[in-house]
Amino acid sequence: MTLISSSFNCKRTREDDSSNSVPDEAPGTWQSLMIGNEKGTRMIHPGTFPIGDSVDPVQLSKDPYTILSRMREREPVSRVAKFGMYYIVRHDDVTAVLRDDVNYGVGVESMLVYDTFGRHMMTVDGEEHNRYRLAARAPFTAKLIRERLEAKITETVDKLIDGFETDGRVEIRSAFASRLPVQVMLAVFGLPAEDEPLLRKWYDAFEQALGNYEWDPAVRQRGQQYVAEFKSHLTMRLEAYKGRSGETNLLAALVNDAPERRLTDEEILRNALIIFFGGISTVEALVLNALYALAMHPRTFDRVKRDPALIPVTLEETVRWLSPVQAVTRHVRKEMTLRGVVFKEGDLVNCMIGSANRDAGVFIHPDVFDIDRPDLSRHIAFATGPHTCLGLQLARTEGRIALSRLFARFPGCRVDLKTTSLPEGYEFRQPSRLDLVW
Repeated sequence: MTLISSSFNCKRTREDDSSNSVPDEAPGTWQSLMIGNEKGTRMIHPGTFPIGDSVDPVQLSKDPYTILSRMREREPVSRVAKFGMYYIVRHDDVTAVLRDDVNYGVGVESMLVYDTFGRHMMTVDGEEHNRYRLAARAPFTAKLIRERLEAKITETVDKLIDGFETDGRVEIRSAFASRLPVQVMLAVFGLPAEDEPLLRKWYDAFEQALGNYEWDPAVRQRGQQYVAEFKSHLTMRLEAYKGRSGETNLLAALVNDAPERRLTDEEILRNALIIFFGGISTVEALVLNALYALAMHPRTFDRVKRDPALIPVTLEETVRWLSPVQAVTRHVRKEMTLRGVVFKEGDLVNCMIGSANRDAGVFIHPDVFDIDRPDLSRHIAFATGPHTCLGLQLARTEGRIALSRLFARFPGCRVDLKTTSLPEGYEFRQPSRLDLVW
């Protein structure tokens, strides 16, 4: 959930570029709320949000870090007029809200993830959430990943690399990063390999729908259409797995669970949607963002290629500095006040994880990509609290195996930054194209 320096309008090549200029606001902006920062204490009227009011979605997608840096310093709780929601941008505030499922909830119809997928583990709290999460968690534990999935992931990675090994150059997103998590999810769900193009089509529509903060009706309708197709397709597989308790995939486990724990077929389908989406989006971007981060820091890239033991910590710094997911949304259950700003019941707040992971109050030189940083464990790239990412261990495993096999087979590889695109997105962030050469 973070990126390079505080500006991403141009590519950077310096290892230590930590510039982060914060221009002053117009005179008279700061009025009544005390906001402290390293430059002193300023005042802002809690009912005015000059930075939030000026947010342009196009610019935010290209370069969220300059805007979020200004918010952290001057408007740590800001109402973004274009999206009709509040942004919470400091690490301590984001952490507190994500851990508080009493005052801040995850499921209302006005939230995109609810509107698209309905009720599932990421749109409910309390006992219902616990029931869904417990039913689905087994394949995502470290033990079962090692026992059942690591060999399959390694085999999948090597087969994908076989397809372009002799080319000397590959657009890694289309040939590798986008395909790996789809194929792993097929294995997790017990779906046939030939479903890959179908699942990819659905995923692309879901990604657009979940980032549709301007509520484009065509994007919304297409997302809901493909949700219906996904559920219809999986219904056939559920029927096929009923009574086959010896199968080890997730669908078979869910449909043959003990009666007192078993989810209904509709509950299985709705939760399968969010597991499927999350299992693809995070991994694709993790691989791309790690390669991009390393390309921007060539000395670190050389270290990691020489020493694969550094890959896990590289992935952790990647998700802090250039994370797949930039924000998670909560709704306010009752009137609350945060840093002098009053939230009304039903208000939406966007917890800006990408901004929290760049908070100078937590991280030393937060805009610098540094795999040796001592404060790395404090990142919240996989969220925190009851809704911490269910598949974080699987994502880490896929990312680790993907990079280790790429570097083992192409020890001299590099990223062609002339043809690679800049990462974009204020909800999900990654390069749309990344060219690897060797």
